[in-house]
Amino acid sequence: MAMENCLRLTTVATTTPQCLSPFFPTSREKLVFPTQTGFKKSMLNSKVSYPSSLYSTGATYKKSRFVCKAREAVNEVKVVNDSSWNNLVIASDTPVLVEFWAPWCGPCRMIAPVIDELAKEYAGKIACYKLNTDDSPNTATQYGIRSIPTVLFFKNGEKKESIIGAVPKSTLSATVEKYVDS
Repeated sequence: MAMENCLRLTTVATTTPQCLSPFFPTSREKLVFPTQTGFKKSMLNSKVSYPSSLYSTGATYKKSRFVCKAREAVNEVKVVNDSSWNNLVIASDTPVLVEFWAPWCGPCRMIAPVIDELAKEYAGKIACYKLNTDDSPNTATQYGIRSIPTVLFFKNGEKKESIIGAVPKSTLSATVEKYVDS
């Protein structure tokens, strides 16, 4: 997803006796933009080995790893399941939007980008979660979910409203507005 947001991060460091761990080096980090598209298979399968003289003065190492934050940048919607439901949804201080979905559901895939947009627009004002009904059937049964996608709105731990089906963004936005400032 969004390969242009993925960068190869190369860390070049010279260790000193004060640095006892390669995971907390006193180093300078630089971003190296790849000249090719995609990942090299050899880089993905490579392992970083540290020389035995790593902790002696003057020892250097170079390690490369790929850092891809594109998925986190795009998806503001977090996953909730049966075990985390009470902590994330019921105990939330902010209003909560929960999308009940399943991977095989076509309309669920249609509404997912709309939910992602709402999560970005109302970040900090409303918490957005998605619950896979195949993985968490108990919560779906508890709230009487018989059709997906279904979007439930919670405020102060109680269910306020539900919207069933792949509806336009304006319908969801209007419903979110009811619970954000009231």
